[in-house]
Amino acid sequence: MIPDGVKVVAQNRRARFNYSVEECFECGIQLFGTEVKSIKDHHLSFPDAFGEVRDGEVWLRNFHVNEYVFSSIFNHDPDRPKKLLLHAAEIKRIDRRVREKGYTLVPLSVYLKKGLVKIELGLCKGKKLYDKRSDIKERDMDRDMHRAIRSRGKE
Repeated sequence: MIPDGVKVVAQNRRARFNYSVEECFECGIQLFGTEVKSIKDHHLSFPDAFGEVRDGEVWLRNFHVNEYVFSSIFNHDPDRPKKLLLHAAEIKRIDRRVREKGYTLVPLSVYLKKGLVKIELGLCKGKKLYDKRSDIKERDMDRDMHRAIRSRGKE
C-alpha cells in the first residue's frame, strides 16, 4: 500500500507472515539528523519493533537505527523510543483498537517520500498456527502453478 514515487528503504516481511494486517497508516517519525542519514544508508533494523500509545502520542519501540559512521562524538542513541507523527483523530482511533484484545501496532515498512522518512504502521492481529500453515500452503501452490505454466511455454 506504499504510494508511487517513493523509495522503499526496508520492509518487515516477517510481520505480514506473523500478523494479519487490518489497517495501515502512513506516519512521520521524529528523528535526529544522524538518524536520517543512517536510515538513508539502510542501516536500520526493526524485526521486533512495535508501537504503543502513551499520553495521546504514538511511540515506536525496539526500532534500531545504527549510529552514523561519519558523525562526530555527538551521535544519537540507537535504541531510543521514537515518536510517530499522526493526526489526533488517527491516534484516538488507533488507541481504541489497540485496547481491544489481540491488536498491536507493527511497523510494516520504512520509505522516503519527498526526502522525508515515513513509516507504514499496521494495526495487526496475531495469526494462529493454522493460519500460517494455510499461507505457506497457498504460497507453495502458487509457486508450483507458475512453474508449470513456465515449463509449458518452453516445450
